[in-house]
Amino acid sequence: MPKKNQKVFVLDTNVILHDSSCIYQFQEHDVVVPITVIEELDQFKKGNTILNFHAREFVRALDALGGDQIFDEGFKIGPESGHIRIRLEHDFHPDIKLNFPNVKPDHQILNTAYLLAKEKPGRAVILVSKDVNLRMKAKSMGLRAQDYIKDHVKDPGTLYKGSRIIENADDALLDSLLAASAEIEAAQLVVEEALVPNEFLILRNLKRSVLATFDARRQVIARIDTGPCYGIYPRNAQQIFALNALTNPDISLVSVSGKAGTGKTLLALAAALEKKRAYRQIYVARPVVPLSNKDIGYLPGDIQSKIAPYMQPLHDNLNVIQGQFSETDKQHASIKSLLEQDKLIVEPLAYIRGRSLVKTYFIIDEAQNLTPHEVKTIITRAGVGTKIVLTGDIMQIDHPYLDSQSNGLTYLIPKMHGQNIYAHVHLEKSERSELAELASDLL
Repeated sequence: MPKKNQKVFVLDTNVILHDSSCIYQFQEHDVVVPITVIEELDQFKKGNTILNFHAREFVRALDALGGDQIFDEGFKIGPESGHIRIRLEHDFHPDIKLNFPNVKPDHQILNTAYLLAKEKPGRAVILVSKDVNLRMKAKSMGLRAQDYIKDHVKDPGTLYKGSRIIENADDALLDSLLAASAEIEAAQLVVEEALVPNEFLILRNLKRSVLATFDARRQVIARIDTGPCYGIYPRNAQQIFALNALTNPDISLVSVSGKAGTGKTLLALAAALEKKRAYRQIYVARPVVPLSNKDIGYLPGDIQSKIAPYMQPLHDNLNVIQGQFSETDKQHASIKSLLEQDKLIVEPLAYIRGRSLVKTYFIIDEAQNLTPHEVKTIITRAGVGTKIVLTGDIMQIDHPYLDSQSNGLTYLIPKMHGQNIYAHVHLEKSERSELAELASDLL
């Protein structure tokens, strides 16, 4: 007998491809996997992408848990968990058939959930899907539906920005920071909220201001200098903060967020080139968001033709940096030389699988299009001497099943907040052009 208020969650395929451990997140409630989902997972079992990994992991876990009791009432997921079972297909309910006559996987999953709701009027049956269109279809039929929110951030607007302004700073304190030592003991600065490791500060009063950062290891507040980085001059305080974090050898993980035109990718590339002697290679990658579960292999042309449109923005930023120098300068020739020698590699993210990440400056652009699991997979592969930088705009997401609350970049920031080897900077002002800034704010 089901317990009081015990719900039934029906899983869509995209939930499993997003998180293969999803069945362990529903506490005491029951989980139903339509047989259509198993069929769809079969299409993903071969390959090396994260989707293939999730498909294989889920089926293996299901097989190991279930034995021969995967049908009927299913089997217990865990001691404090509900049951899980696979539900075979049934004829379409007349209500479903009337509104969705074409037999497609989404509608078969919808039919399974709808029939369960009719069979179990005393229990809440909820369809869980990352596909907002399927959720809308379910709700139109009077069926409860929700997104998979295990890894959601409650309010992206409250995310840690990486910096703060301290008004009415004491003159003596600013004098100390402006002196030759350029640092003070952290205890000298009185703040309402405790400082976060590698947090950036704008200390100011009516006379002047100083940019600084909190070094938690040494418990000091150190002044930040504002010089150029491989020919790129920062144009505002947040860009200065970003370059400091990007070039600091003691910070192994950096995330830089901000709207279009704030300089995220440009600053990351400039910092990597500035510090290239400290690393064996520089990798610059970005996820290629598939269309209808088809990767770039479906596009016409050879491999370079397929990836060129996706990688062009990265090459555009390299050209901007290269353009800061005349053709006779060694910095200008250095970028071309690094590319030719494979010491600077620009590739789709999927193409770096299996490569060593030892002593590598690794930039992941458009990180908001990664899932939390993908971000974890990338970071856990970092070897000795590797620095990982993730850049992105959490409000500009191209992935069909991610949003500002569930993407990997949003997920990373609060999880890593407060770690000594992590720094985050949110860039607020667009420096691309006055027109770009106006469009970003108003359109």
